[in-house]
Amino acid sequence: MQDNRSQVRRVLWLTLLLNLFVMALKFSLGIATGSLSLQADALHSVTDSANNVLGLVTNRFSSPKPDREHPYGHQKFEAVGALGIAAFLGIACFEILKVAVEKIFVSTGDINTVKVSPAELWLLLLVLGINIFVAFYERSVGRKVHSPILIADAKHTMSDIWVTMIVIAGLVGVWQANNLNIPQLRWLDVALAFPVALLVFYSGWEVISDNLPWLVDEMAIAPEAINDLVMTVPGVINCHDIASRGMLGRQVFIEMHLIVDTDDIFIAHQITEQIEDLLEKRFGNVRVLIHVEPPEYEENEISFGNTEPIQ
Repeated sequence: MQDNRSQVRRVLWLTLLLNLFVMALKFSLGIATGSLSLQADALHSVTDSANNVLGLVTNRFSSPKPDREHPYGHQKFEAVGALGIAAFLGIACFEILKVAVEKIFVSTGDINTVKVSPAELWLLLLVLGINIFVAFYERSVGRKVHSPILIADAKHTMSDIWVTMIVIAGLVGVWQANNLNIPQLRWLDVALAFPVALLVFYSGWEVISDNLPWLVDEMAIAPEAINDLVMTVPGVINCHDIASRGMLGRQVFIEMHLIVDTDDIFIAHQITEQIEDLLEKRFGNVRVLIHVEPPEYEENEISFGNTEPIQ
């Protein structure tokens, strides 16, 4: 299997540098404006950098090549790293809600200390542009090389985009409140923080949904699809006890029992070779384990827990 870890590392190093720049700029603007929501957004950006470091660490151990201790490869390390990103998203969601609730109960005098200038808003638009670039760049490369860690981090950065947009909207409200003497607009950033927290939580849930099936060895390919394909090979009488796990487009492991119409070991081997080639052409990178059984053997279950007999 092709090892794309070097490409993933390049992306992670680039995004780490950009995220560190974004984090520093947000903290500086948060202190300069006195905006608690912007400081909370900077805290959220800390998780972006932490995700990149986590991704670099897991990437180091996620070789697809098997060895003595890991005969099925090490790719699940990336899925574990993706779940770590989901945990960071949960922390970010909690922090956003915490700051929003605290601002609801803060005194009006403290809120009035927030001062925003057009120059600071333009800098935040620069931050937004960097986040948009990072998110789409990571997602594009992640899909190309089938990297769960890049795809998960791209979803995290998308949540950061929404957070930054909401913070900008809130600070525009504060800016206009000062210019137009409309004090009610000062609460806009607080009100908008709650839907942002929900978006962050949803991003974390998507990451978990995408990676948990791989970690718990959920079925990768429907056994009926494998059975239909295998039964087209000449010499195959029956294909049963089919199991598969892994991720399509990345790495799939397939096991099956096969009844063949021959007692000749060499011919049976040729049949299994045809099946392996056919499965690889149809489903991509697969490792197939086939247990050959004699023509007299009988079995009517395609897969484990199957309720419908083989026709």
